[in-house]
Amino acid sequence: MDTTTVGTQMEVVAAQHLRAAGLKILECNFKSRFGEIDLIARDGETLVFVEVRFRRSNRFGGAGMSVDWRKQRKLHATASNYLQYRRLDCPCRFDVIAIEHAGGAPAGHGETPPLNIEWIKNAFGQ
Repeated sequence: MDTTTVGTQMEVVAAQHLRAAGLKILECNFKSRFGEIDLIARDGETLVFVEVRFRRSNRFGGAGMSVDWRKQRKLHATASNYLQYRRLDCPCRFDVIAIEHAGGAPAGHGETPPLNIEWIKNAFGQ
């Protein structure tokens, strides 16, 4: 499977995880000239900008560690653009959903291996 297909699948997994926790998904893959935000959700009165990261292994620091300062800067700029575009003035935060293979093998042909999902709230907030 190519990385785009896997990325889309992991965004679906992340959205399901957030919905199960009570968040309302407002948008998927919001794009602006500054970059893209994978998921935008509402957690009570707070608008949540979510970056979804997937790694097959944690050999190089894991999924959560892969959101570097460059990516954070793009996310902040894209989020500001979204707030202006939607004319919103509300509390916001940036979360990361880090997904990694749990290590086990899939139960059958074509099934996805078990996943570890880590939800990092306010991952690089102010």
